[in-house]
Amino acid sequence: MAFTLTEGHFDTETEAFAEIADRGWCAIAVDVPAEENDLHWHDFDSVNFVVDGTHRVAFEDGTVMECGAGARIEAPGRVLHRECSPAYRAVFGFSVAPVDMSQPVNKPPADLNV
Repeated sequence: MAFTLTEGHFDTETEAFAEIADRGWCAIAVDVPAEENDLHWHDFDSVNFVVDGTHRVAFEDGTVMECGAGARIEAPGRVLHRECSPAYRAVFGFSVAPVDMSQPVNKPPADLNV
């Protein structure tokens, strides 16, 4: 399964927090600094609501998903990806509480099939 982008999905952080609460997930708002990282994956599902700026995610095959304000990104666990974004603000929803996430959160590609 891949990430799913829905453009123009919401208007306010309050809407994003409410949708995450309806799932029973943990939500946090974050001002994310510009970031370039290596391919990795997570062992949890997440949803990302881009509040301001642009979030870019690149995948193993080289495709890039660019997401602007109002976009919702459904990110299932176990999908190889990397961030290649300028700074942006987002509300993140996680299927597990951040304190319960296994470490490291960004898992190396070699561990995907373990």
